[in-house]
Amino acid sequence: MKAAISIIIIATIIGGVWYFNQEAEQSGRPRGFGPVMVVTEPVLRQPLITSVEALGTTRANESLTLTANLTDTIRRVNFDDGDYVKSGKVLVELTNEEEEAQLAEARANLDEARRQLRRLEDLDEQGIAATSDVDQARSAAAAAEARLNTVLARLQDRLIRAPFSGVLGFREVSPGTLLTPGEAITTLDDISQIKLDFTVPETVLGLMTPGSKIYARSVSWGDREFAGIVRAVGSRVDPVTRAAVVRAVIDNEDRALRPGMLLTVKLITAERSAIVVPEKSVVQLTDKAFVYVVGKDQAAVRTPVQLGARQPGLVEIKAGLAVGDRIVTEGVIKLRDGMQVRTADQSVARRGGPPDAESRRDATAPGGRPGATNNESKR
Repeated sequence: MKAAISIIIIATIIGGVWYFNQEAEQSGRPRGFGPVMVVTEPVLRQPLITSVEALGTTRANESLTLTANLTDTIRRVNFDDGDYVKSGKVLVELTNEEEEAQLAEARANLDEARRQLRRLEDLDEQGIAATSDVDQARSAAAAAEARLNTVLARLQDRLIRAPFSGVLGFREVSPGTLLTPGEAITTLDDISQIKLDFTVPETVLGLMTPGSKIYARSVSWGDREFAGIVRAVGSRVDPVTRAAVVRAVIDNEDRALRPGMLLTVKLITAERSAIVVPEKSVVQLTDKAFVYVVGKDQAAVRTPVQLGARQPGLVEIKAGLAVGDRIVTEGVIKLRDGMQVRTADQSVARRGGPPDAESRRDATAPGGRPGATNNESKR
C-alpha cells in the first residue's frame, strides 16, 4: 500500500511539472518566473564617424636658438625668461664704443665730401671748375657714404633682435659675458600655431588628404580637445615600419600647447548618418546577429540585423531595425524569442518607490540621449 501511494505521488508531481512547463513554453514566460526585468532604449539615427587614431608630437610653427655672429662683450640684456616678444625687438646689445667712434668719423667724412662736391658743382655751373674735379668729388662722396653704411651694418650686428614674434626660453647669458659665435643666448618659439607630426601605417595612407580635420588631446588638459587640419603628408614611407609622417596644424592663440608635447590624434576620414545601437544589445550566433525588439505587447522578439562599422561600445545597424524601435540593452542574456518582459521604469511605477540606478539608465540612454518611457509607466 505504501509503495502504491508513493508511486501515485511521484506520478502526480511529474505530471504537474510537465504541465507547468508546457504552459510556460506556450506563453513564452520563463519556467517558474514572471516577466523578465530588462532595460530598453529607443533606436536613433546619429552621426557615425570613421577615424584613424595615432600618437603625435608637437612642434613650434617657427623655432630657433638665438646666437651672435661675432665675438664681443654683452653690454645690456633686454629680456627675461619666458617673455613674449614682437618681431624686431632688441634682445641683447653688445659693446660698441669703437663702432660708435667709427660712425662719428664716417659721418664727418661724408659731410665734408658732400660739401666739397656741392662747391665744385657750383663752380662747374659758372664754368670755372674742371669736369674731372667734379667727378672726383662725386666719387669721394659716394665712397664716404659707403664707409658710413659699413659702420652702420657693424653696429646692427651688435644688436641681436627677435627675427619673429614668439615666446623666449631661459636666458643663458648676462651683462659682461664674452659672447662668441654659436653660443646660445636663448630660444625663441612661435607657438601661435602648433605643428603636430604623427605617423600612420601605409594601409590608410590613401585617406590622408590635406585639409582633413583632426582632433587631439593631451593628458595635461584632460578632456579638452584641440581641433586642427592636415597640412601635408610625408613624401616617403619608412621601409622598416611601413609608416608615413603626417603634419597637421592647430591654432594655439592661448598658448596652451608647447613644443615637444605628446598628443593622441584622431583623424576624421568619413562622417555619415546611421542607425547605431550599443554593442552589448547585439547577440551573435555563429555568423548571424540578433537584437531583441520590445513591442507594444511587451514581448521581446529576436530580430536578425545586419551589422556595419563599429566604434567603441557602439555598432552600426545596416538593416533589420527602424528609428523608434525599442531594443533591449540590459538583460539580453536572460531572454528568449517571444518572452514577456518588463522594463525597469515599469517596475518603479508599480512599487511606487524611488528610482533606482537601473531605472535611471532606462530613462536616459547611453551618451546622454533622452530615453522614452513606456505606456504603463506614463499611466
